[in-house]
Amino acid sequence: MDPSRMRIALVSSSYHPHFGGVEEHVRHIAKELQERGHVVEVWTVDRGDGLRDEVVDGCRVRYLPTPLPARSVRALGSLTLRAPGALAQWVRAYAAFRPDVINVQCFGPNGVYGLVLAALTGTPLVVSSHGETFMDEHGIYDRSALLRAALRRAIRSGTVTACSRYVADDLRSRFGASEVLVIANGVDLAPAQEAPLLDAPQRESGRPLLLGAGRLVRQKGFDVLLMAASQSRSEPQVWIVGDGAERSRLERLAASLSISHRVQFLGRRTASEVQSLMAAADAVVVPSRVEPFGIVVLEAWAAGTPVLATNRGGPAGFVTDGHDGLLIDPEDLSSVVTGIDRATADLVLASRLSQAGRETVKSFTWSRVVDAYLQAYRFATATASGHATRSP
Repeated sequence: MDPSRMRIALVSSSYHPHFGGVEEHVRHIAKELQERGHVVEVWTVDRGDGLRDEVVDGCRVRYLPTPLPARSVRALGSLTLRAPGALAQWVRAYAAFRPDVINVQCFGPNGVYGLVLAALTGTPLVVSSHGETFMDEHGIYDRSALLRAALRRAIRSGTVTACSRYVADDLRSRFGASEVLVIANGVDLAPAQEAPLLDAPQRESGRPLLLGAGRLVRQKGFDVLLMAASQSRSEPQVWIVGDGAERSRLERLAASLSISHRVQFLGRRTASEVQSLMAAADAVVVPSRVEPFGIVVLEAWAAGTPVLATNRGGPAGFVTDGHDGLLIDPEDLSSVVTGIDRATADLVLASRLSQAGRETVKSFTWSRVVDAYLQAYRFATATASGHATRSP
């Protein structure tokens, strides 16, 4: 194997055209790896929505079936019929590409098939966790003994990375990981510019503006943001970017708090649109009840906007409270209200947070992220050949 030209299969739980943090993470590292001369394919889950294999950013994307057993007799019968054909498709993908390393990104059903394929072929395995063990809104890790067992086996047999110290600690405490390489997310420091939005939201004069962004699910804590905004002395306007199952409930909450007139739900937006919206805000609030990493923090820093980030999860590991952000406790509403009041009333503090954030974010480039992945890949291949002497 030529270490300067590796063949890397990124086995992602989801990918283009679907949108989310894992999808964007995998897309950026695939692009960066290819620009460095490596050969990359993305193998992702076929959701049954008719997607066919395609080329995205010069990278071959294969949509592969990933049936897993369920509790009902009917579902088990269906699996018996579907699993051999599904595995055959994975084997054919492997035979066509012949990767030097298999990197499972966000271990779900995709990880089970990636693990089986690595075991059958003896290919080095890298498992990259993004908090899926505790952030899945359907509680799949609570319901699936197979998935828990498969992750434990993958951790024992492969090289393990995590997007934050918080996620690494979860892998150690609940799934038996020992050595875990922390590979943070990255961000584009200068995202592509787009034409002005035709449906640009209107900012209310004289009122500070807060922005929240992410999937509208309970874990993200947007209800906390709304309740805090209703109690803040500054009576801020709130923009919420994203979509999800909680949107209707959040709209009803805003109405019950009598703040609907200063809350706008902006739906899903492109990365450059989010950057523009963040740049227009006085502060970005990340009120998650638990957050594996918190890429929104990086986006806020890149936009030059002060950020208030949850202290429950990943952000506490890279945000320095009072320097480049304010840490808030989503389980203590007064903490969130106080943070909002400080960030919107103290202009000197806001300017200092903004400037420090612009400096800190320079450490979170995609180039550095890929440097770390290549270190993990080389360690995994050295371990497989018996040449590794230390952890990555």
